[in-house]
Amino acid sequence: MKSWIRNAGRTAAGFIGAMVGVLALTIAGAGVAAAGTGQPSPWQIDLQGAASPVMETMHSFHNFLLVIITAVVLLVLVLLIVVAVKFNEKANPVPSRTTHHTLIEVVWTVVPVLILVAIAIPSFRLLFLQLDLPKADMTVKVTGHQWYWSYEYPDNGQFSFDSLMVQTADLQPGQPRLLAVDNEVVVPVGKIVRIQVTAADVIHSFAMPSFGLKIDALPGRLNESWFQATKEGVYYGQCSELCGRDHAFMPIAIRVVSEADFAAWVEEAKQKYASADQPARIVAQNDVGQADAAGAR
Repeated sequence: MKSWIRNAGRTAAGFIGAMVGVLALTIAGAGVAAAGTGQPSPWQIDLQGAASPVMETMHSFHNFLLVIITAVVLLVLVLLIVVAVKFNEKANPVPSRTTHHTLIEVVWTVVPVLILVAIAIPSFRLLFLQLDLPKADMTVKVTGHQWYWSYEYPDNGQFSFDSLMVQTADLQPGQPRLLAVDNEVVVPVGKIVRIQVTAADVIHSFAMPSFGLKIDALPGRLNESWFQATKEGVYYGQCSELCGRDHAFMPIAIRVVSEADFAAWVEEAKQKYASADQPARIVAQNDVGQADAAGAR
């Protein structure tokens, strides 16, 4: 029996090694790259890079689950090979009549329970990290509309502005298509930002992958979440709720800057958005996504 298991294990290891080699060659040939930070990358195969403590924890949890899943799959593969080789009709013409084995039944009950407990502990820790809001350094209120976002800075001068997608024809060098916006959210690096999210019409969802942030925007309800950006740069997200015709054209852009640059931006924003004719601007660009949608077709 041990020799059969040993041979089956060697066969499985050789098969897995071959598959890994083929996969590596395929990835190299296709130019697949690890995901970038802040926005998707061509042919990416992983989560976006972490730029907040929550996303760093998500990365660790994801990698931990990947190890468990791989171990379970390999175990099942080895067992299937052993059964196919050792207990086929030719090798085992007289099958066993065994109908009960206490040790095996205890093992296949206890081991899955232990695996689930091992998964549950870091899962609950991650949920607590996401949902237990720490003391915030500043607040940004987000309102979802069909189909754009509005932002308010109640702690920094009570100014607000709308953020609409930049149409493809108006993109500047370096701006990603379908993700760049005319007015970016600006926050200081290293500060805890409380996000208050609501909607003015239908259900939207505010999602920022590199921050591990995703929260529904519901009409008549104020939801809260938080993030703490650990790296300067521009980070992009999108509405992740099917909110209507132009759902694909309401991106999110958050620029993370130093405290000095943020203070300078706040003073500039107070002047800029205090004098902006927001309602007229919204009406003029209400169909910002339609041109891109027509072009995509």
